[in-house]
Amino acid sequence: MDIVYKTLKKLKQAVGDHFHPEAILHSDQGFHYTHPLFQSKVKELGLTQSMSRKGNCWDNAPMESFFGHFKDLAEYKSLDNLGDVRKEVDRVIEEYNQHRYQWGLNKMTPEQYRGHLLAA
Repeated sequence: MDIVYKTLKKLKQAVGDHFHPEAILHSDQGFHYTHPLFQSKVKELGLTQSMSRKGNCWDNAPMESFFGHFKDLAEYKSLDNLGDVRKEVDRVIEEYNQHRYQWGLNKMTPEQYRGHLLAA
């Protein structure tokens, strides 16, 4: 359970209290995400929790799409240790959020689109 709690803590540190009012945290139905303490921590952040329904891959399509892009952008074959993996994940996330324009976001990067939504 520690890893999911640390993830929520890092999310809070990164975003602060600036979550979009309609922000959704999507997960599968693993025991970590159905645990009452995890669910209460998500609510404390002001997020809506969403889980895929059993046997319905379409619920998770946006995340699967992201991970497909992530695998395309990551240079993972040459990584030798966990530190290198962390650096590469950070690099890819920065590339995706700050430099990769997307048609579905009015040709903005995710970071630009988030700022656009918060300003609206």
